[in-house]
Amino acid sequence: MSPSWSRTTLALAGGLTALALLTACGGGGAAGSEGTVTLTYWGWTKGTRQAVDAFNATHRDTKVRFEEIPSGTAGGYAKISNAVKAGNAPDLVSVEYPTLPEFVSQGAVKDITPYVTPELKRKLLPQAVRLTTLGGRNWAVPFDAAPQVYYYRKDFFTRHKIEVPRTWDAFRSAAAAVRRADPRARVGTFFPDDPTTFEAMAWQAGAHWFATQGDSWKLDTTDPATRKVTDYWQGLLKDGLVHTHVSFSPGWTNSLKSGATVGYLGASWGAGVLKGTLPDQSGKWAAAPVPSWDGRPASGMLGGSTTAVTKSSRHAEAAVRFATWLSTSADAVRARVASGESSAYPAAAALRPVARRAFDTRYYGGQDVYALFDAAAASVDGKWGWGPATSTTNTTLKDEFGKVAGAGGGTGSLAAAVRAGSDATVRELRKRGLKVMGR
Repeated sequence: MSPSWSRTTLALAGGLTALALLTACGGGGAAGSEGTVTLTYWGWTKGTRQAVDAFNATHRDTKVRFEEIPSGTAGGYAKISNAVKAGNAPDLVSVEYPTLPEFVSQGAVKDITPYVTPELKRKLLPQAVRLTTLGGRNWAVPFDAAPQVYYYRKDFFTRHKIEVPRTWDAFRSAAAAVRRADPRARVGTFFPDDPTTFEAMAWQAGAHWFATQGDSWKLDTTDPATRKVTDYWQGLLKDGLVHTHVSFSPGWTNSLKSGATVGYLGASWGAGVLKGTLPDQSGKWAAAPVPSWDGRPASGMLGGSTTAVTKSSRHAEAAVRFATWLSTSADAVRARVASGESSAYPAAAALRPVARRAFDTRYYGGQDVYALFDAAAASVDGKWGWGPATSTTNTTLKDEFGKVAGAGGGTGSLAAAVRAGSDATVRELRKRGLKVMGR
């Protein structure tokens, strides 16, 4: 799918009439016409509260009340959806790129095109702008990008003379070497509960799961790129070369603390996660490009967040001004990263040096991780796009991956799990009255 969507895709996203109504609700009036307002904002990304505090300390015409909610997949999205249905949603919410099309199709967020200026879009990573542009309209302000990165225990790799893998073939060799060096240790983890990590790897490999043709959706999860990824990880699971802990669970955390897991296939924001989760391992970790299939730079995005205005908001103009400040103000990024909790990689190119200076690199032995993020972000394939039923896709994948990676070797295959996710998505799209090609 072209991430910008075509006009016909607007019809697929809930109907031209509904979207026209949303646009009309998007607010009106010139900048500054709303006067002093108080905005409510729900989110969960690390350092957000500190950024909001910085905003409130320097702005008189707008004040923001921030409420931290669970991450989207941990209940945050359900909370947002329920509040929208009840008519008491906040003005602004954090929404990850994969989920934004679904919120748009449900009419949960406002069309903010009148307030997203060409000047603002020029400041942001083009791939991020494309992922928030649906049907030629703007639905959120990109905050960060989340290119993939591989974090590894530098002390372990050095001590056992294991080369940091730059290709997926080398990653498998490193996985075997890690297990030989310490039978309990593994090079990384396949997260059965987190389809976004798998999707990022399919993205990196060149897959494009969602597309539109005419007035129909087209889903393709059996393409060569996806099959390559499923076959590869099926082999790692079969041979016991990776752990299968639930992401960010006590089991995963304890495995990292004990040295039984010596690598983490994460994203740019993962640098802050490790730093906050394993403070006692400062100086032991380093970061490298995520392995690619041919050794050339290539990355997908693992998550990444935007700030959207809900349909309940009566202050769309002020809300977008605040969202723009979050994404483009040096004070906002500095407050967020200096909190010590965040390694956010701003979608705004001009703010990356600010984030780099604010991030304490001592945990990574002085390594400039933001230089690594720069290269990874530049290698993200901009052709990937998300569909309007991602929650259905990912819920099914989570259930099926759990079976494959279950105790005792699991059942089924990753290829079958991905097919099940596609089938469930097709059923959901048809349930919504949308056309699906060839299925």
